[in-house]
Amino acid sequence: MEYYGAVHSVGQVAPQLESQPRNYDPFGPGFFQESTYDFGDTHSRGLKRAPESNVRAQYHPRSGYHYVLPDHPPPHNLFQEMQDHRLQPERQVNPWYPFDGPGEWSLAKFLVENLSQTQIEQFLKLEWFKTRERPQFKSKDELFYYLEQLPGRGPKWQCTEFRLKGYETEQPIHLIWRDGLEVVKQLFSNPVYANHMCYDPHHIYNGQEREIGEFWTSDDAWNIQACIYFQGATIVPIITASDKTPVTRHTGGLEMHPLFMTIGNIQSDVRMKATSHAWRCVAFMPIPKFLVNSDYQTLLQTRLWHKCVDLVCSKLKIAARVGEFMVDPSAHRRFCFTPLISHIADLPEQLMIACLCDRVDPWDLFSFLKEAKKLHLSGIHLPFWRDWKYANPATFLTPEILHALHKFFFDHVLKWVKETMGHELDLRFRSQHKCVGVRHFTSGVSHVKQMTGREHRDIQRTIVPTMWGIVTPEFIRAVRAMINFIYLAQNPVHTDTSIKDMSTALSVFHEHKQAIIDAEARRGKSGAKDDFFIPKLELMQSFARAIPHVGSLIQYSADKTSRQKDFVQQITRILEWEETICLFELYTLLASNDPLLNVVFTEDDKVAGPEVDPALAWVSRVNPDAQRCLHAPRPVRNHFLKGIVSDDAKIAFNVTINPDRKRLTIVELQTLYDLVDFSQALYHYFTINYHGDLNMHSSRILLNAWFKFRIQLHSAFHERTIMPSQLLQAEPPSSEFSYGRCDTVLVQNNRSNVPCVVQVRAVFQPTALPIEAPALDQVLAYVQHFDIIGDKPEPMMGMWRLTRSFFHNVSQPQSRKRCSSIIPITDITHGVELIPVYDTLLAKEVNSSNSMEIFNDYFLNNFADKDSAAEVRFGSAIWSNPGPNVTERVREGPVRVRTRFD
Repeated sequence: MEYYGAVHSVGQVAPQLESQPRNYDPFGPGFFQESTYDFGDTHSRGLKRAPESNVRAQYHPRSGYHYVLPDHPPPHNLFQEMQDHRLQPERQVNPWYPFDGPGEWSLAKFLVENLSQTQIEQFLKLEWFKTRERPQFKSKDELFYYLEQLPGRGPKWQCTEFRLKGYETEQPIHLIWRDGLEVVKQLFSNPVYANHMCYDPHHIYNGQEREIGEFWTSDDAWNIQACIYFQGATIVPIITASDKTPVTRHTGGLEMHPLFMTIGNIQSDVRMKATSHAWRCVAFMPIPKFLVNSDYQTLLQTRLWHKCVDLVCSKLKIAARVGEFMVDPSAHRRFCFTPLISHIADLPEQLMIACLCDRVDPWDLFSFLKEAKKLHLSGIHLPFWRDWKYANPATFLTPEILHALHKFFFDHVLKWVKETMGHELDLRFRSQHKCVGVRHFTSGVSHVKQMTGREHRDIQRTIVPTMWGIVTPEFIRAVRAMINFIYLAQNPVHTDTSIKDMSTALSVFHEHKQAIIDAEARRGKSGAKDDFFIPKLELMQSFARAIPHVGSLIQYSADKTSRQKDFVQQITRILEWEETICLFELYTLLASNDPLLNVVFTEDDKVAGPEVDPALAWVSRVNPDAQRCLHAPRPVRNHFLKGIVSDDAKIAFNVTINPDRKRLTIVELQTLYDLVDFSQALYHYFTINYHGDLNMHSSRILLNAWFKFRIQLHSAFHERTIMPSQLLQAEPPSSEFSYGRCDTVLVQNNRSNVPCVVQVRAVFQPTALPIEAPALDQVLAYVQHFDIIGDKPEPMMGMWRLTRSFFHNVSQPQSRKRCSSIIPITDITHGVELIPVYDTLLAKEVNSSNSMEIFNDYFLNNFADKDSAAEVRFGSAIWSNPGPNVTERVREGPVRVRTRFD
């Protein structure tokens, strides 16, 4: 019998051992690359992978046990506890009790979520109800009484009033909060997350290099586990975040800001998404106005903030020292410790949190603040983390991607480029080819005052090649190094090599940053600056040090939102109702399936998506018919199941069942797309692959055509994670796009290891073939080729330079035509982005509809997206060393057989 971990008994009973199946995967599908483990003994588990992957894992030998307590009832997870509610007998008959059915429940849910209490009362007294059946609840008070009878109320919200002796405020100080430990217990026991949980520190090695991703793969996870005295204890890493933006709406003018909390056991790509509800609001922090000198206002507010966090997290700090039994999503009891591993905040708030005190009376504000400022300290003498075991602000104040990188880019890097390029920057951004899924800046970027993190990233994608021809080479190198650093810092998995590359990119920026000063691009209110005194720039020095301690930094970011509806005491009740409604909605969907226990689910591949919703995944497994009732982002479609798959099964393609144009003749398709040599290209493709004469059958061949298709890949960072598909365009000429709207791709066929870049002009499939020709009976693409210039990337840009591939007619030396060919769609390996080489100021006639046609030279953009960089690097390595293999293309008539580099 094989065992996972150990299940120890607490008390005077001999230890008991519970078995788990050999392929038990506590981390959920896709969390690791394989779900088969090598158990040397009970406490030593090595991860088996395919030999070519050469990946292994080393687990901590004393972590992750679950326990049986003699003479105690069996533990229940969150939804099993809901089944133990006192009204459960009535819900055996009517799952929506005390509401009479799904209709009345949906009405109650709508009223509470969308109307104020006054509006609910007005609605229930409408004349309309005199001629129609009323719901059971006749008033708002009855409605809220019904809500109080629902199971799953969750940790109770409460209101505490603070008074600071000797310091008066304009209004009473109210903290709206709930117990952080109870919130953590509820998250930890939620079966929705059962397939997305981790309990064991571990080291992962890919060959000789260690991979660092989730917190559990970091040094701190291993070291904390080693320091815990209790054999088999489970770490429940606490992650907090605060939003300093004051909340005043519906709060009677009282300023507050929310404090959020989640746990590091939940897989990072799940907890980072707002739709997974893995972040919980635990407090609304007051921001009072003290009746004191303005010099002391911030100091007193900061002390109050630490006092409030101290209260909210008081039981979590006790659990971090002595431990606490908790029930996990699979209804196993674990003995848990709760260290604080990360507080997500911007730089000013991090400075507020990282405070110390020394030497003088902290209550003598004048002398205390004076001495504190001498040491560059803020004057906070009781920080909330002072007695939180394992909490060290040097590590838990993790660098935050949104503020430290994307906001830095918008506030500084983009401004430097604007200063040097002026209006030309807007013209070039407007002229770039429109790609699906990426914002096109129709009005440019100069006049945008505020942007989201997504818009920051969209500008970062193309800012480097956009500068070509205007700014100095050293300026471009500095900006490119910073963009490279930003991209590398967002890697979900790091190795020693990637951390070194990230540090090198930052060093390159500092080597070339003088060019920014020389261009007078860094400016302030008084004119040009000659320094780089930017706190966020200095903060970047800590990124490389932080990753080994806490794991990849991209996981410490979240979409933290909350809704506020009323003031002080009333708001606490409303917050409880909102959470109760959310839990009860999911409960009723699953009420017909017993028990409410989420068994561990494994699958060969995990499909990643822009939104990860574990609740939807659970409902789809336990009660598939209820999926349509759950309002959530739908999972990303896996085209590997029913789409067109490449020969090596690493790439999937999809075209719609109904083509955009059906049963076209060869001449009709050639006319539709304005491709003068389409019939010749098809003839040569047929000749090479069928060795017959197409002219004999051309009049009987009909073609279906698609204006777009999808390509789907596996993640470059997690081999078994399937990424969302990418939509690629191959539209014919139209009134809006006179040349068509056609994207570029990377192609590699089976005859050569040399990839090439092409533009897809048409996607089609022959139908009603009069002959048996497998080469024709598949989806094909008519493409036009680009050639690589040189054997190395352009030194200044770090990008390959491409040029349109032409051939010249021997009989007409002055004429030239684009080199084209027909390929199976399965030869495509990735969508890529080309940016024109702007050698001079942009001509007025250039725009986004023709920029891919009127230029000849382009840069292959290796910042198009983070995941495609690996594909571009793969092509770069081969282009730098092409060897004897070259791609051959056959051309018509005076067309010659040409190689890639001749």
